[in-house]
Amino acid sequence: MKPFRLAVLTLCLLPLASLAQTPEAKEAAERAERQTRLMRVVGLAEELGLEEAQALKMADTMRQFDERRRPLVEQVQESAQVLRKAAQGDASTQSQVDQAVQRVFDARTQLTALDRDMYQALARDLPPQKRAQLAIFMARHDGKMKMEKMLRKADREGRREEREKRRQERMQRMQQRMQERDR
Repeated sequence: MKPFRLAVLTLCLLPLASLAQTPEAKEAAERAERQTRLMRVVGLAEELGLEEAQALKMADTMRQFDERRRPLVEQVQESAQVLRKAAQGDASTQSQVDQAVQRVFDARTQLTALDRDMYQALARDLPPQKRAQLAIFMARHDGKMKMEKMLRKADREGRREEREKRRQERMQRMQQRMQERDR
């Protein structure tokens, strides 16, 4: 695969790539999704100065769109796994690359359309000033969430590397002690 194409795919997949496979990881992901949704509603209510009834109505609307987004996000994640395996040289996934790429782009197009539809549904009864605030909030929130996911992933990788480094240091100390005992 050409480096430019791989870079584009990586940038497209990075925000949505998650490999939660275990039941505990899925449960944690669901908890995080609920927490994210709650934080988004609270932030939106504060940003737009909404009353409680308005905020609850918007929360319900966003939940409905989130439910429609979930299968598309899962489709992107599954395709990302295929592409990751193919990029690592897995022969069984090489023939699926083009299909996986197409599924990613199709799903991303549908996700963008859902975002547009959600904005229109939320902005329907708002005056122009609040619609503008909503658009800014949605853009800022989306970018912020993607950045937070990237930072969490980098933090996990950093901790993993740090644990590996400590483990190697312990192994070296043990080897040194064993060598000193043998002398």
